[in-house]
Amino acid sequence: MLPQVPLPLLPPLLPLNLALSRLMRGIVARHPAILRRLGPHATARILLDVTDAPFPLLFEPARQRVSAHRRATLPTADAVIRGKLAAFLAMLHGGVDGDALFFSGALAISGDTAAVLALRNALDDAELDLSEELLALSGRAAPVLQPALALVARRTGLALSRQEGLA
Repeated sequence: MLPQVPLPLLPPLLPLNLALSRLMRGIVARHPAILRRLGPHATARILLDVTDAPFPLLFEPARQRVSAHRRATLPTADAVIRGKLAAFLAMLHGGVDGDALFFSGALAISGDTAAVLALRNALDDAELDLSEELLALSGRAAPVLQPALALVARRTGLALSRQEGLA
């Protein structure tokens, strides 16, 4: 069973979008094979509709951009992946097989399924760890951020880092 997450208070969209895009650029810089693995689907616009978060995220790999949007003004997208934050993080970190999440209905896809499959495969190959990516961007704040991330993971039950052997 995936944990339930209360809706957090999020910052205004502009600073959030700048931070998300900086994170995306950092991930691509450290894992350039992600874009190569996406191939022709790197230009796809994929909406990540995190249903227990206030803002859906538009993922634009080729532009190395992620942006949050208000639900009232959703952007156009080639594909949509819809589900709870815990399911997205479990897939990202390999804690639960992506196919199992889709077949169980924990994540739902609409639109260009080939682009979604390419994205899932690229992320699987990269073996990303969200906590490590955030720490890499935090510079001198890493020693403070690391225990904070561990505390958030313990308190929420969310998979904020990759844990080998879970899949």
